[in-house]
Amino acid sequence: MRVALFTDTFEPDVNGVARTLGRWTDYLKRQGAEVLVLAPDPASGKLSGKTSSSVERFASLPFFLYPECRLALPNPIHIRRALKEFSPTIIHVATPFNLGLCGIHYARKLHIPLVASYHTHFDQYLPFYNLQWMAKLLWRYMEWFHQDCRSIYVPSHSTHQDLLDKGWDASRLEIWSRGMDTEVFHPNVDREEWLCQQGIDSSRFVVLYVGRLAPEKNVDIALDAFADFRRHTCPEAVFVIAGDGPSADALKERCRREGIDARFIGFTALPDLQKWYASADLFLFPSATETFGNVVLEAMACGTPVICADKGGVTDSVSHGVTGMLCDSTDAHSFAEAMELLYNNVERRAAMAEQGRLYGLKQSWEAIFDKLASSFERYSTPIQPQIRHKAK
Repeated sequence: MRVALFTDTFEPDVNGVARTLGRWTDYLKRQGAEVLVLAPDPASGKLSGKTSSSVERFASLPFFLYPECRLALPNPIHIRRALKEFSPTIIHVATPFNLGLCGIHYARKLHIPLVASYHTHFDQYLPFYNLQWMAKLLWRYMEWFHQDCRSIYVPSHSTHQDLLDKGWDASRLEIWSRGMDTEVFHPNVDREEWLCQQGIDSSRFVVLYVGRLAPEKNVDIALDAFADFRRHTCPEAVFVIAGDGPSADALKERCRREGIDARFIGFTALPDLQKWYASADLFLFPSATETFGNVVLEAMACGTPVICADKGGVTDSVSHGVTGMLCDSTDAHSFAEAMELLYNNVERRAAMAEQGRLYGLKQSWEAIFDKLASSFERYSTPIQPQIRHKAK
């Protein structure tokens, strides 16, 4: 099998889509498949040490709804030459932007089987930017974009149901869930030493948020909830916020103005990220726009009780009262009450942490990718297509 992946975000970009696609291509290579990735230059402008001759890069611009996702400026001659040399047996489009459009174009033109993965509910972002009037137009575009795909892989049962509700063809929707590397994400940490290094007394109650700082992530709700919890329940609590994004400056200013004890630590990479997860007493994540919510599963794998919005892909991982708590995404007080409940009940908090950890241990990337690869094999053409130049 020879897979050409067209995506507008890829490693070393720091987001769930880029990391998932990086794992997927690594898996394919371990299985002996050939992979060609066509992706923009990274959002950071810097390539990591993990560069590869199998990744073709293109100049790019930031996407206004998601600056960490780039809009590539593809070179058709470059793409055609790369595909001619690679001869893919299947094309995988992962984002509905410029490179995704190129993938669709060449799949049609060269009669190569086409599949897609659906990662983000961009329509749910629109109201946060006063662009809700674009929703119908966006869905028409998304339906057109995916119309030729043999299969569309979605990350969760909730996303699957959302697309069914939009009238998408059930026979072309398959669930591609997310796994967990439990050798990377685990509960082991010297909490006292780690917090001391970060200037936080280990006796303090630590609440953690990890994710993009943007309106659609509901971080303001998290701040409201934490302020409520600190005021009425635990005055010594501290809120650690790992991540960055367009709302960062406004959120920092709000915390300064209102006296909210929040520590903004920016984008945080491994192994530090695991130490933060494992050192936190609670993980607070009120985003209602997730198609899966990788960070929730990471926190659970690190033995941290999670409190999340009762909406979106996180509901696939969080069983209310068992592996975590689910709250009304619009009601900060419901999150504060959940924090109070777990703060006052150490035994329940420990039991929830254990159940979350056990759930994370069962989410094997290998089993998930095995199933996905079998699906790709089913659609992949056994004959490598030949790309011919037109006679001059």
